[in-house]
Amino acid sequence: MAAYRAVMGVLRVSASVVLLVALATTAVLEARALVAAEPAAQVVVAGAAGVSMDQAVKMAEQRFKARVVRAEAQHDGVRTIYVLKMLNEAGHVWTVRVDAANGVIL
Repeated sequence: MAAYRAVMGVLRVSASVVLLVALATTAVLEARALVAAEPAAQVVVAGAAGVSMDQAVKMAEQRFKARVVRAEAQHDGVRTIYVLKMLNEAGHVWTVRVDAANGVIL
């Protein structure tokens, strides 16, 4: 019975990891599709800011060796901040904020 419980525990953890990776991949694809679907909006943001959201995503993914699973722009008065939710291979999720004017990670 103990062996059965151990195997079931491993299967539950494995299923959870697979589900998390699948959800993260879906979120990345949806975020990139949204950016690609609105090229006019992206050009306006890029023209108003020094760094586009796509550039911020690529920079963060390279720096932290993780995938961006969600990206959004937040406006604080005249300042635009990209809020990027990151996921690494170990399943750790965290948020990175990038100043759209200069690309500095806050």
